[in-house]
Amino acid sequence: MTDKPLAGKVALVTGAGRGIGRIIALRLAKDGASIIAHYAHSRAGADQTVAEIEASGGSAVAYQADIAQRADVKAMFASIDANPGRLDIVVNNSGVSSSSALAEVSDEDIATIFGINVFGPLYIASEAAKRLQDNGRIINFSSSVAKYPLAGAGLYSAAKKAMESFTESWARELGARGITVNTVIPGATSPGMIDASPQYTEFFANASPFKRIGTADEIAAVVAFLASPQASWVTGGNILANGAANT
Repeated sequence: MTDKPLAGKVALVTGAGRGIGRIIALRLAKDGASIIAHYAHSRAGADQTVAEIEASGGSAVAYQADIAQRADVKAMFASIDANPGRLDIVVNNSGVSSSSALAEVSDEDIATIFGINVFGPLYIASEAAKRLQDNGRIINFSSSVAKYPLAGAGLYSAAKKAMESFTESWARELGARGITVNTVIPGATSPGMIDASPQYTEFFANASPFKRIGTADEIAAVVAFLASPQASWVTGGNILANGAANT
């Protein structure tokens, strides 16, 4: 097995300026892929991701888009058409979480959670489906909160559960071209969303028999396998990567 299984491939990673997305971008670059590092707000983070990849001899470019806006997504793909001009792998990593009591859910909450976690990945995948090379890869992200919903997190849980349904449908639609579609379902992971709520780290750590939370490198390793040629027979899967945590 080559140590560069993704050589010659181009991978779009959304939310690549920080957290899990940044670590995924670095891992896929290490495996030989050229990276399109998407960001919404973290321009400095995306530039850092690109700089680190280039310093290691890889190739990367950063593009901005508010993925909840279809026009923004279309504009980003027009940039991708110009440079690098092809697409083999899509990692729909971008996401946002929030919690609020059911009686206090606002229109803004709904628009933000579903806009970024549901419509955004849908817009990305729709544009990617027109461009992906045969035998390409789409890797979506859910959350173990979709399997074990927490009080006050109904919007986020539902949005992430939708990604699993998308995956099962898209895998059947795109399989004739050899394109695989899978979902990675992480639990609490650092760097990641848990870093914004350190008071919950112990709670999530105790939910796993390993008595710790996951690392972004561990999640990136799952993504790297799904992106690789070795995963050609894995599709339509919703893959739990949460250390057997029960929440």
